[in-house]
Amino acid sequence: HPAARCCWARAMAEEAVAGPDALGVGEVQELVRRKDELEAQIKACYAVLEGQKGVGMSEPLVDAEGYPRADVDVYQVRAARHNIICLQNDHKALMLQVEKALHQLHAREKEKQAKDEAEAQAEAMNQNPTLPQPFARVNAVTPGSPASISGLQVDDEIIEFGSVDTHNFQTLQNIATVVQHSEGKPLSVTVIRGGKKLHLGLTPKHWAGKGLLGCNILPLQR
Repeated sequence: HPAARCCWARAMAEEAVAGPDALGVGEVQELVRRKDELEAQIKACYAVLEGQKGVGMSEPLVDAEGYPRADVDVYQVRAARHNIICLQNDHKALMLQVEKALHQLHAREKEKQAKDEAEAQAEAMNQNPTLPQPFARVNAVTPGSPASISGLQVDDEIIEFGSVDTHNFQTLQNIATVVQHSEGKPLSVTVIRGGKKLHLGLTPKHWAGKGLLGCNILPLQR
């Protein structure tokens, strides 16, 4: 019965509006299913009007003399109009609930994504602890030199060179002093290469080229 369907639809809308604040995907799908049912009922009511000489929601149901029209089922038209009004109100309320639920789902998804990203970053930091700030960079290495033999490469960033590190480095003279006092003795050199810390053993000594290293080192701005 049309009136019964209207009451049933309104009850569904009220139930949806009074539902919990946080709805899951399944509940949202149920709201959408109810919305589709309401729209189907509204369409069916309009079909009833169309079947009654195509009367709409506002055409008069009395003739020129004020008597009920004989060419249409006045009761059926009035019932269909009443049901359409009820169903459209229910549909509006349900659409507000659907919109609210979708916003909640979207917000929860963004919150979950942000939490996952934060956890991933925390895990990455645990796996890759923060590296010391380099104080110099290698910008040239001569083949066959002590630096080349030690494995030093261009663009290596130096964080330790013997006793010189990020905390006590002032000028390149610090490195020069260490090299002069370590001729023929292995030096521990730590560099950052490709985002990873690498330890090298470098022994300053005379070779075919100039100096004791055979590389060029530039200080980094700090």
